[in-house]
Amino acid sequence: MKLTAHMKKFVEEQALGLVATVCPDGTPNLSLKGKTSVWDDEHLVFLHLHSPGTVANLLRNPGVEVNVVDPILRKGYRFKGTGRVLTEGQEFERVCRFFEAQRGTRRERVKAAVLVKVESAAPLVSPVYDDGTPEREVVRRWTRRYADLHDLSLNLDR
Repeated sequence: MKLTAHMKKFVEEQALGLVATVCPDGTPNLSLKGKTSVWDDEHLVFLHLHSPGTVANLLRNPGVEVNVVDPILRKGYRFKGTGRVLTEGQEFERVCRFFEAQRGTRRERVKAAVLVKVESAAPLVSPVYDDGTPEREVVRRWTRRYADLHDLSLNLDR
């Protein structure tokens, strides 16, 4: 499947992906990937900096789901597909150069890269919208919540 322009922009803006894989005993494994990015029209990519469980799971079972969500907007995308672990070679080095140029990730930190061939994508929308709450109000509510949680002084009454 081809990623839409909106999906690509959204992933690049958020960068934080929740990656679900399957453990050897069949239980789920969920891991945060702060370097989630778009590789091309059909692939997402993330790095293995501290993800030995995720990589081991993908080597056994390449099925993967990546959720990218804006925590303030309460919307995002779920991408299902197949993960391919890269640890050497030209493609791996291209990914490393990409992340160094785009995100400042030093090559020596990268243990592996994972290319996710996206086979399906669907929007994620919080039930907070079910009662007709406008997006602007959802953003105001969740911005205030995070500001209070992290003791930030923000002028949210605009």
